[in-house]
Amino acid sequence: MREILQKIQVHVPFHLLREKLLQRVIRDGINPEIGFNHHDFDRFQTADFRDVADRLADTGLSVTFHAPFMDLRPGALDPRIRRITADRLRQVFDLIPWFRPRSVVCHPSFDERYYISTEAQWLENSLETWRALLGGIRGLETIIALENVYERDPVQMKPLLDALASPQVRFCFDAGHANAFGGAPLGVWMDALGDFLGEIHIHDNHGAEDEHLPVGEGNIPFSELFSILRQKNLRPILAVEAHSEQGLRRMLENIRAMELLERL
Repeated sequence: MREILQKIQVHVPFHLLREKLLQRVIRDGINPEIGFNHHDFDRFQTADFRDVADRLADTGLSVTFHAPFMDLRPGALDPRIRRITADRLRQVFDLIPWFRPRSVVCHPSFDERYYISTEAQWLENSLETWRALLGGIRGLETIIALENVYERDPVQMKPLLDALASPQVRFCFDAGHANAFGGAPLGVWMDALGDFLGEIHIHDNHGAEDEHLPVGEGNIPFSELFSILRQKNLRPILAVEAHSEQGLRRMLENIRAMELLERL
């Protein structure tokens, strides 16, 4: 499976990387997408983050980040909530000089059921948040990858990406979220946002909930998705989101059996 691992990122929570998995990640050649949450920043010290970064530095592994997202609202109407969100996100961005990640995946957190009739204000507030964070990474090779979650289609994401108009702000297409929470076909997402595509999150489900199954064990048409990528000559970062070692093993086996990476 090493040939597949060389081409993808694998979701690894920071606390597991720090306390249990770092040696194995290095030994097995796993490119980690390091997931951070509020517990990590409340529990670990600067030295802990720096130590992990230093140990990864000379391994040749590719690193990406997934920023905290629980309770965070980058486009919040309440300015206090927006400031707290920006402060928490900034804790991740402060780690960029040490880890030099290819991307920092973040949730814009638009939900049409929540921001009823306030889409324009959400967009304006979101731009303020992302522009401030973008200012801190100019000149670096890291991109901000904005991920769909409850967005039903590209309608709200596209104005945000258009307005930010930066090669360092890209779109992270989460196939599982689009299937469970969205309403638009794959082609619609790729036609609207393919030019912004910087990363894809790979996991499967049956369309009713965010199950995080290995590819091929739900109903997401991954063969179609990878065919679209090939047709459009798109080469995003690929990150698998398995929530167990067994799930990761089946994920890799299914990717190989379905010959997905051969489609790129």
